[in-house]
Amino acid sequence: MEASWRQVAGGRGRARARGRAAANPSSGNGVHVRGAGGGREKGSVGAIHSGPSPGGAAAAGSRHSPAGPAAPQTSAASELMSQRKFEEIKKANQAAARKLVEEQFSSSSEDEGDEDFEGKQGKIVANTFITYTAQTDGDTRELERTKQYVNEAFQAGAMTCLICIASVKRNQAVWSCSGCFCIFHMPCIQKWAKDSQFLVSSPLTDDDFGKRDYPWPCPKCRFEYKRSETPSRYYCYCEKVEDPPLDPWLVPHSCGQVCEREFKPPCGHKCLLLCHPGPCPPCPKMVTTTCYCKKAKPIPRRCSAKEWSCQLPCGRKLLCGQHKCENPCHAGSCQPCPRVSRQKCVCGKKVAERSCASPLWHCDQVCGKTLPCGNHTCEQVCHVGACGECPRSGKRFCPCQKSRFSLPCTEDVPTCGDSCDKVLECGIHRCSQRCHRGSCETCRQEVEKHCRCGKHTKRMPCHRPYLCETKCVKMRDCQKHQCRRKCCPGNCPPCDQNCGRTLGCRNHKCPSVCHRGSCYPCPETVDVKCNCGNTKVTVPCGRERTTRPPKCKELCSRSPTCHHTSQEKHRCHFGSCPPCHQPCQKVLEKCGHLCPVPCHDQALVKQPGRQQPTVPWEQPSEPTFIQTALPCPPCLVPIPTECLGKHEVSPLPCHAVGPYSCKRVCGRTLDCQNHTCMKECHEVTEVDGCTGKNKAGPECLHCEEGCSKSRPPGCPHPCVLPCHPGECPPCVQMLRIKCHCKITSLYVECRKITTADENGKNLLSCCKNQCPKELPCGHRCKEMCHPGECPFNCNQKVKLRCPCKRIKKELQCNKVRENQVSIECDSTCKEMKRKASEVSVNRTPALIKCNKNDTAELEAFENRLKGRRKKNRKRDEVAVELSPWQKYK
Repeated sequence: MEASWRQVAGGRGRARARGRAAANPSSGNGVHVRGAGGGREKGSVGAIHSGPSPGGAAAAGSRHSPAGPAAPQTSAASELMSQRKFEEIKKANQAAARKLVEEQFSSSSEDEGDEDFEGKQGKIVANTFITYTAQTDGDTRELERTKQYVNEAFQAGAMTCLICIASVKRNQAVWSCSGCFCIFHMPCIQKWAKDSQFLVSSPLTDDDFGKRDYPWPCPKCRFEYKRSETPSRYYCYCEKVEDPPLDPWLVPHSCGQVCEREFKPPCGHKCLLLCHPGPCPPCPKMVTTTCYCKKAKPIPRRCSAKEWSCQLPCGRKLLCGQHKCENPCHAGSCQPCPRVSRQKCVCGKKVAERSCASPLWHCDQVCGKTLPCGNHTCEQVCHVGACGECPRSGKRFCPCQKSRFSLPCTEDVPTCGDSCDKVLECGIHRCSQRCHRGSCETCRQEVEKHCRCGKHTKRMPCHRPYLCETKCVKMRDCQKHQCRRKCCPGNCPPCDQNCGRTLGCRNHKCPSVCHRGSCYPCPETVDVKCNCGNTKVTVPCGRERTTRPPKCKELCSRSPTCHHTSQEKHRCHFGSCPPCHQPCQKVLEKCGHLCPVPCHDQALVKQPGRQQPTVPWEQPSEPTFIQTALPCPPCLVPIPTECLGKHEVSPLPCHAVGPYSCKRVCGRTLDCQNHTCMKECHEVTEVDGCTGKNKAGPECLHCEEGCSKSRPPGCPHPCVLPCHPGECPPCVQMLRIKCHCKITSLYVECRKITTADENGKNLLSCCKNQCPKELPCGHRCKEMCHPGECPFNCNQKVKLRCPCKRIKKELQCNKVRENQVSIECDSTCKEMKRKASEVSVNRTPALIKCNKNDTAELEAFENRLKGRRKKNRKRDEVAVELSPWQKYK
């Protein structure tokens, strides 16, 4: 609905824009375009008028005098008027769009989408029959007729009013015939009933009009309704609800309640379906009943099929009285006996084989028996019973029936001689001849006769009719043609010409005789078929042009248009078949593989060479596509292919199979056996039958780098050879090293020191001089230049004294350090020590006094030194200015 609104609003907006462009007052001729209240857009012909207008005059005045005082007022009034007109047109357009949306929504099933229709129809039909299936164990085989009417309520074009040949929409009042269940518009059927009653009663006088209840027929089945049964209100199908509301989830024009109409023929039960179109289905109730012949036990059956046959022989005696009915149990009277027997005719003269059911029969021979008179024989054909009396016996009349004679049966009755006096054929005059046998002659008297229409007279024989040549000019009952019958007596016959008017279907002409009023609807029906003709929908004649073909569930039977022998399975359809999506499977010429892409025999290709617009206002033409067969694309079957350098095997498309580079580094080992080829994957030529994938070929790079092999531990020199295979040669360069004592520099071949063991390296690093290191004892190491710590075995002579320092001896340094040797004071030393202590005791006071004097002199000297140092310091100091940060701190 929103999309429709936007579309309509967009169209209206474009129309308004065109109208505003057409109504530009700058043209100067005063022509304006107004939007009519009926919803016409600006620019419509009916809304254009010419002549001076206040707005145009004001606009013209404003052009000539733009500075005038009335210009702002005129501009404001013009804007206000334009705004008002715009609002009016906007409302009219919105109303038109709303009406369009309502019509689209309220239309019958032909306006609904096909995809939404199928699912929605199934739900509605299931909801309609849910009561029936719930109470009858789901058996819906007898509902087919009713389902057909319900389905027609949803099918496109099925609900058609036969009077106006138009679709019956959901929101329109309708009336359904109780005889044929055809649906008509309420206004159409009311007009039809009124016209039918008027045509029937038109020959009557004014006094008789309205006194009799003249019926009116259904336009389709001719079922007659009384005048009082003319529809005046809109009811649902079950006639419970007046003006049933529109519900998209119910059957159109249904109230949604249970139908509850009496079944036909009446059985005492009511319909269980929801309010539905068409006839009610057969009664689904279960009743217990026996068979036709009353031999079988009663069983429960549906009320609509309560009469059943047990299929046993009937056994009732036939009308022949000799045989019994051998047919299976059946309804009604037994059939005539089918056996054949030899039977005599009624008169007994002939015997023939005839059906036992007709024992009485007559032959074709005359009876021939002698009558009781004895003079004549019976002239009747084979008959039953006695022949009767002779027809010539008894009293008989003369030919004129005036005289009566009693004569034997062998004599004929004579004439009486009196006048015949029988009324002639004219009905006026009598026969003037004497009594005679046979018919009377024609009347020959001349009379003055009036013609049949009473306008002319003429003398002529009475037996001849008189018809004048005047043609009747009265109108026949069709009120279209004159009577034109010669000498018409006034009772003009009904018009015998064919009506010949084209019916509402636009396909046939009215086959009835000429009549007044509207013609009956076309009685023909048309089958709208699918393309193959297996699925069809029957619609009234004239609706086939607007009815969509039914959806066919059969498969399309057309032969394929491509090279395949059979096409993909798809439903029956109109137009060309969809493009074939089967694999092409053509054999490719180059490789012999089958083409795997979808069929391309009828591909749509944009047509080249379309002309481009030459001027800006020319609309570009739509691209044109042509259907053509495209060649098979290159083969894409993966073929395992090895790259040039034999690094990998990759699946390549069949059309691209060939030598290729995998873009990797070659990686083959060069002749130096140390490096690999860094070129991108390339072709390698095998040399000397070598098939190894890691052997470099002539196309690989040649190594130009120096030897990069690791040197022996301790050798700082690079290999003097370029990059080579195998081990590097021994290094013969001289290596300068320090001896163990770090004083002397020694020059040694690099290979000697790198190949020597630990002891050999120590010997090569020795300078053969005395070790200059000092031992802990303070003496020099006596060993030759050596690695590591000096051995602590000092043998140098040192002097050792006793505690009093009197005794002195020379001993080895290591023994003294290890406290292995000590010198003790002897007795002499002790005596000297005693004497010394005595002397020291005597000198102690003098020493104390001497020490005090020395201390005083020392302090005086130091005080003198302090003053001198202070002066010297001030003289040598330089004033240094402090920074702000130092001052802050």
